[in-house]
Amino acid sequence: MKKALVCGAGGFIGGHLIKKLKREGFWVRGVDLKHNEYSETAADEFIIGDLREQKVCIDILDCPFDEVYQLAADMGGAGYIFSGEHDADVMHNSATINLNMVHYGHKAGIKKIFYSSSACIYPEHNQMDPDNPKCSEESAYPADPDSEYGWEKLFSERMYLAYHRNHNLDVRIARFHNIFGPEGTWTGGKEKAPAAICRKVAQAQEGGEIEIWGDGKQTRSFLYIDECLEGVRRLMDSTTFRGPVNIGSDEMVTINKLAEIAMEVADKKLSLNHIEGPLGVRGRNSDNALIRKEFGWAPSIPLKDGIAKTYNWISEQLKAAKNDSDS
Repeated sequence: MKKALVCGAGGFIGGHLIKKLKREGFWVRGVDLKHNEYSETAADEFIIGDLREQKVCIDILDCPFDEVYQLAADMGGAGYIFSGEHDADVMHNSATINLNMVHYGHKAGIKKIFYSSSACIYPEHNQMDPDNPKCSEESAYPADPDSEYGWEKLFSERMYLAYHRNHNLDVRIARFHNIFGPEGTWTGGKEKAPAAICRKVAQAQEGGEIEIWGDGKQTRSFLYIDECLEGVRRLMDSTTFRGPVNIGSDEMVTINKLAEIAMEVADKKLSLNHIEGPLGVRGRNSDNALIRKEFGWAPSIPLKDGIAKTYNWISEQLKAAKNDSDS
């Protein structure tokens, strides 16, 4: 039986990844600062530990895992990443985790390691036109990310590749583009746009309004969690291609359109109140030419289908919270 280690196992993507690995027959150890808030872990073993601590990393790498998935990071949505208030923590925490995992993973003799990078590494100047952003993999340089989160991700990409060159560590790198779905953060300030908008629509009364940061004409693409994991597993199963590669949807929409889709799903008519808020780049979309070339595959689930599943799950969370407060 193959053994896998999932770092960041208490998070949204990590929790779903563990379920997929278990369905594929892996023995899985999960590690995180906390358990998943929304579901029981499917891991065979779950360790509460801080990956910023060297001893924790040494202890969890006590056997030569067939596959390691390094998803752990200090992250959140635009309200967290672009406020500027968390830059030092974001860079220090995430860089420390990656420095520890790649160093001690190499020493422990792990066979293959996946690193989750981000579309935030792409140059800001290529994403000023909301209708024509450039996010092909080779466009990452000259580097000019729009956030410290993006700079740390780019640094860590280079570090993993350096360990491959210098120490023959078998690495795989994907740049995620706005992954969403059920069992993800949906309130509290770290949630991303799909979850935040689904929550706002679910809470709004018919004929009311929801708040949108900026003019709502900024564009993004959003990838449903199941498609993300399919891309990750295809990358890990590759014998020669290591990335970096985009894993994202190329169904680009404005944030206003994203809100309209959520309203359609909810069957509500609401107005949009545009307010000031952290925005990030004006446009971003996944360029899927490379993943199609390498694997003959690219994501295909329509955005509306993923939003429907996410909206229904968030609506259930709100109902459960209300029942708890009433009881």
